[in-house]
Amino acid sequence: MNIYVGNLSYKMSDKDLEAVFAKFGAVKSAKIIMDRETGRSKGFAFVEMEEASAGNAAIEALNGKETDGRTLRVNEAKPKEDRPRDSRPRREF
Repeated sequence: MNIYVGNLSYKMSDKDLEAVFAKFGAVKSAKIIMDRETGRSKGFAFVEMEEASAGNAAIEALNGKETDGRTLRVNEAKPKEDRPRDSRPRREF
């Protein structure tokens, strides 16, 4: 099961994130999304759990929980094609 984790502390590492989710079951991967230009965390991540039941337990327990002073948003990740496209014009630098 693939899980979206939003509103993360910018200090959190992949290992920290994996440790939080490992309490609920086996974690296949935990990846914080980084800004390509600055190398800093974008404040969200994706966690892949071995079993859907463990993923659902993690979502239930962690969504709305405060970690490092930030309230986590945790839910099942939606496939890219299911999300509405951002129609705002891109800024050129």
